[in-house]
Amino acid sequence: MEIFKIFTIECAHRLPNVRAGHKCARLHGHSIKIEVHVHGEPDPVQGWVCDFAEVKHAFQPLYEQLDHNYLNDIPGLENPTSEMLAKWVWGRLQPALPGLDRIVVQETCTAGVSYGGH
Repeated sequence: MEIFKIFTIECAHRLPNVRAGHKCARLHGHSIKIEVHVHGEPDPVQGWVCDFAEVKHAFQPLYEQLDHNYLNDIPGLENPTSEMLAKWVWGRLQPALPGLDRIVVQETCTAGVSYGGH
């Protein structure tokens, strides 16, 4: 079974490695949704895979780093594509959340990435 919690961050970034003239090379902002998926069997007593409060607690330091910030200034996100953001979130959450299965980053209503650690 898999549970997930969705977080929304407001942020600005630019993509420094795109071709000259690409619109994403310019500074712009997003309302990014980040889904944190945790896989496991429900606890026979509590009845849940993981307490949603644990997921929120694990994500909180990342939320504080990302929300209303310029992503390019965050170490490890100098080229903050959705793919790099998903890997960055995974790398920081994986030790804190047993059963972490997937990170989904949705940068627009119609575009995003899913990352499962490989």
